[in-house]
Amino acid sequence: MSQVSISDAEWQVMNVIWDGQPLTAQEIVASLSAQTDWAPATIKTMLHRLVKKEVLTFEQQGNRYVYRSRVKRSACVKQASRAFLDRVFESEPGPLLAHFMQHTKLSAQEIAELRRILDEKER
Repeated sequence: MSQVSISDAEWQVMNVIWDGQPLTAQEIVASLSAQTDWAPATIKTMLHRLVKKEVLTFEQQGNRYVYRSRVKRSACVKQASRAFLDRVFESEPGPLLAHFMQHTKLSAQEIAELRRILDEKER
């Protein structure tokens, strides 16, 4: 995936698509209208913008447009995480992890998983 910046609003659109693709424009509008106060025209503008960014693809089926993601959610998460790390923590993962561990309530299961990952990294 080339470097593509996805806005917060576009993440909302993409999450709907990743969770249910392929989806028609009407299905996407209905889902987002239930979650936001966006007008259908706003949602369609975001769909168009995501197609231009080459994050989405669509095909026309009769009078309907059917959308699919061109990129995996995991690739977008990785890119956004890297951009956040670079921007906020000057590319240093240690301070980021320490910050989240100190300021986030973690379950016993989450702590155990973090220990497992750290043990794996230590080897």
